[in-house]
Amino acid sequence: MQEQLIVDGLSFELRRSNKRKTIGITIDRTGELVLSAPLDCPIEVMERVARSKYRWIHSRLAQKELFLRAPVTHAFLDGEGFYYLGRSYRLRLVDSPLPDTSPLRLYRGWFELRHNEVHRGQEHFTNWYREHGQQWLPQRVARFSGLVDATPKGIKVQSLGYRWGSCGRNEVLHFHWRTMLFPFPIIDYIVVHELVHLHEPRHNRAFWQRVEQAMPDFAERKQWLAENGSRY
Repeated sequence: MQEQLIVDGLSFELRRSNKRKTIGITIDRTGELVLSAPLDCPIEVMERVARSKYRWIHSRLAQKELFLRAPVTHAFLDGEGFYYLGRSYRLRLVDSPLPDTSPLRLYRGWFELRHNEVHRGQEHFTNWYREHGQQWLPQRVARFSGLVDATPKGIKVQSLGYRWGSCGRNEVLHFHWRTMLFPFPIIDYIVVHELVHLHEPRHNRAFWQRVEQAMPDFAERKQWLAENGSRY
């Protein structure tokens, strides 16, 4: 059974290790608080550190709550809006076959979906975003690789659960297909964020300094993503 530490109404999963020299607080993907500490660290020291991070913790939990909201669901009806690169395009259901036997396309400002494929609408949109992301995102990565001084060995677009992007140990960058719904500045922030991870695996001071060097206004974009990401 995991040891718990409760400080001023906040519950932390306590993880002790003889390899740790300092106390660290993290918030996992589901919003659970984790406090990691040296094996012989006194409880009162951990409580003091937790209290010193009180405002930061609540700020991050608020962001996490926004992020964990259920994504928008679609009924795939005529006139329904779907985002692509920050712009909303209306859906038009069509009866005639589309070029190349494709069930879905973006054509003259409209998403067109074959009427007899509505029951697979989510699947077709997911595949469409993934395919276009696989073609388009490498261009954005190439644009910022020089600024970050990092070049990935590969780029993949896929479902990533609650993450917009990730940097694998094999130096392959992974991006959520929903990234393709965002405006350009937000996509570029996610790209820079993951490129910097090729240098710095952790979100430490050196990491954010590198991000700022490549993108001085990153904090505004990061905040926008925290506040608006669930809309997409």
